[in-house]
Amino acid sequence: MNVSDWLMLVINLPGQNATARMRVWRALKAAGAATLRDGVYVLPQRTECSAVFEEQTHEVAAAGGVAHILTFATDEASQRTQLRPLFDRTPAYAELLARLDAFKESLAAGTEGAARRSLAALRRDLAGVVATDFFDGPARRQAEAALEDAEAAVNARFAPDEPHAAAGKTVRRDKADYLGKTWATRAHLWVDRVASAWLIRRFIDPEGRFVWLQDAGKRPRKAIGFDFDGAEFSHVGARVTFEVLAASFGLERDPGIARIGAMVHYLDVGGVPVPEAAGFAAILAGARAQTRDDDELLVEIGKTLDYLYAAHAAVSER
Repeated sequence: MNVSDWLMLVINLPGQNATARMRVWRALKAAGAATLRDGVYVLPQRTECSAVFEEQTHEVAAAGGVAHILTFATDEASQRTQLRPLFDRTPAYAELLARLDAFKESLAAGTEGAARRSLAALRRDLAGVVATDFFDGPARRQAEAALEDAEAAVNARFAPDEPHAAAGKTVRRDKADYLGKTWATRAHLWVDRVASAWLIRRFIDPEGRFVWLQDAGKRPRKAIGFDFDGAEFSHVGARVTFEVLAASFGLERDPGIARIGAMVHYLDVGGVPVPEAAGFAAILAGARAQTRDDDELLVEIGKTLDYLYAAHAAVSER
């Protein structure tokens, strides 16, 4: 990215208002703003950065201070050379790479729940660095590749039969053809499988029954498989199984289902962080440790998904 246009925020807050000063500083630091000197901050000129500065001008004014946003261009290479290093995220990526290496080394001795919680935290932290990395470079790509390797290592250790995404498009199905069926997926439910089972029971086939497979190659002949290679419903393109099921049965535009789908996608294959994802993963890990089998786990986690669905639906109606 070749940035030559910049935004500058100049603020002046009353000296006695240390709380407001710290609040503004933390917000600007979280947004990736660079400090030129006390009270002077800079960001590349882009819409989201402008919104950050606009928000902080209101914060400063509310605290009795004065703030101005200025724009300027760096026509000279020397100026760009001075500004760009202020946004170098290489140290942050290096720290994440070290954590990812340590994480992979710890997999042999850890539990699946702990591993997936740690992986979710690493994914979230990487997304936070990427969000403030305005100059795409090798360090970012190296960290993203390392995260993919870590995800593959977790699946190889705890879910060696995790499905691979198939090419093609999702085909629309008639719900009437899928009522009262037997549905089969891999045992030891985790995010995508338990959420998909909830979606089936709640919105697709309320009278259906489930079979949890120790070996995905030995499913009952008439059972409808989901979330394993060769299943009727599994990963297609960029969609995880939950999203494929939702699209197949015309449910993808339901706001509650779409939001849960985004959470499942993030936890299963990464992507855009979802605020409730870490909490859901923690609840799922705890529920799996406390329940006797996958039937009981589906009942317990089904309650959590019901609550999430109701909350998202209520927000969309406001």
